[in-house]
Amino acid sequence: MPEEMMNTKQVAEYLGINEKQVYALIKAGKIPCTKVTGKWVFPRSLIDRWINVSAGEPDSGRAKPERNRGQILAAGSNDPVLDLLLGSSNNYKGALIFSCNLGSFGGLELLGEGRCDIAWCHLFDPETGTYNIPYIASHLAGKRIALVHLFYREIGLLVAAGASGKVKKFEDIASGIRFINRQKGSGIRIFVDHNLKKSGIDSSSVLGYGNEVCTHFEIGLSILSGGADAGISSVAISKLLGLPFIPLARESFDMVVGKDAFFEKPIQAFIETLRTKQFRKRVEQMGDYDFTDSGKIIYQVGAV
Repeated sequence: MPEEMMNTKQVAEYLGINEKQVYALIKAGKIPCTKVTGKWVFPRSLIDRWINVSAGEPDSGRAKPERNRGQILAAGSNDPVLDLLLGSSNNYKGALIFSCNLGSFGGLELLGEGRCDIAWCHLFDPETGTYNIPYIASHLAGKRIALVHLFYREIGLLVAAGASGKVKKFEDIASGIRFINRQKGSGIRIFVDHNLKKSGIDSSSVLGYGNEVCTHFEIGLSILSGGADAGISSVAISKLLGLPFIPLARESFDMVVGKDAFFEKPIQAFIETLRTKQFRKRVEQMGDYDFTDSGKIIYQVGAV
């Protein structure tokens, strides 16, 4: 492994913690990392930056650390197809994107603070009926960015086999079944809260509303293991885990890219991989994912 990269054991020693704590940080999306050939890797420069930020080092009034060429930091939402896409594009030598699962709002906030280069998001705006664009003005005012469409995906209710007779529609999550929720700031959580309000349902009537996980896989595994009866996730998890699925919405899943990073090798490799027939064929069995407009810049502030 190159000198500037660390594996889980090395980063544990570097931070003075045990390796289990490193995996806990990965699961919580709190440490910059990515998978390369099935193994977690950590860029030393981004770990140093993460340590400084965690220690409260102020960003204002100091020069931002120079980005290592070929290394991009991303944060925000989560999707199984995105994970596969990152794995495929990261196979390009020296073209690495390190991603943290912080939810759509978390990604936009870090991008606005200059602490990452990409934000993954799928935020629905009830007033306009559109995704992502209305949130950019409030979170990225004055920033030169591009909103690049990745794919359309279907989200819906994943249901335990034993509860399939009790859950037929969204409103049934308040019928006494055990629900598993996503974390605050995630696009799925925004979707849940919007539809609860639209249906006139108080969140306190949803058993398990406060039980939160950070990824789609965790939603599926909670149901598969018997810890919950239902949760909202992408159709890919239904296909991968064999869980009943009730469609609820078609979403636009996009990435917001800072203009300083747009033409760097990892992002261009990522977009190129997204457009290939080889990648699309690889994921075509994962459900209703539409790549018709993939790679298009659908909104921008300033030239990129």
